[in-house]
Amino acid sequence: MADRALVRVSGPDAKPFLNGLLTQEVLTLQRGELRFGALLSPPGRLLFDLFLSGQDDGVLLDVDADRRAALIQRLSLYRLRADVAIQPDDGTVQVLWPAAPDTPGTPDPRLADLGHRHYGPPLPTTAEASDWQDHRLSLGIPDPARDGGTDTTYPIEADFDLLHGIDFSKGCFIGQETTSRMKRRGAIRNRMLSLEVEGDLPTFGTEVLNGDRRAGQTLSGQGSRIMALLRLDRLDGELTVDGRPARVLWPDWLPRD
Repeated sequence: MADRALVRVSGPDAKPFLNGLLTQEVLTLQRGELRFGALLSPPGRLLFDLFLSGQDDGVLLDVDADRRAALIQRLSLYRLRADVAIQPDDGTVQVLWPAAPDTPGTPDPRLADLGHRHYGPPLPTTAEASDWQDHRLSLGIPDPARDGGTDTTYPIEADFDLLHGIDFSKGCFIGQETTSRMKRRGAIRNRMLSLEVEGDLPTFGTEVLNGDRRAGQTLSGQGSRIMALLRLDRLDGELTVDGRPARVLWPDWLPRD
């Protein structure tokens, strides 16, 4: 996956350092284990979506390739006196699906149907990047790097709470207060969902309407499917995008209540 890259955080303080920053529990991360999480801004909005791979010397972070340098810079600001090294890693990122027990890599912690993520020397594969996007969209899985922007979306809006990206029982992390309050109060008005739209895909940010009321906006897509950030209280009825019918593809893993 050319759009993903790796950052190695190593040293005696690597896990405690990351544990105080990320939405995911890091202290109990074992070698070879993979978890999904994020680094948020202090107000609780998404800055980086991350996969955390347990290593002997610390943690390998799987991040959007265009944002790797920014992640290293951000982590370095928080390092202070922590005994950690934060460096780019040359390994590749691959997604292998459908996955069997003997498939290389580690199961995607978000959803089993997403397959395995493999880090290191590339393995032979016939899949293209467009195949992966089709697969992801068919399962209704957001890509926060494409769909969430930077410091604009709350992780719960990008379904992190339902895709095992937030550990609500861990200690403090950056943006925890806002994230925990949204979950505790049930104040979740918007979520990212996949839409099927007739005709050509609309551009990013096109309004989704329910009658004459705004129901959300489109995000990234491919083929006839596109992710959208939608208001949950305005999904009943006929949705349109650019005057064309649109249908919510509600995934099995996302409860309707």
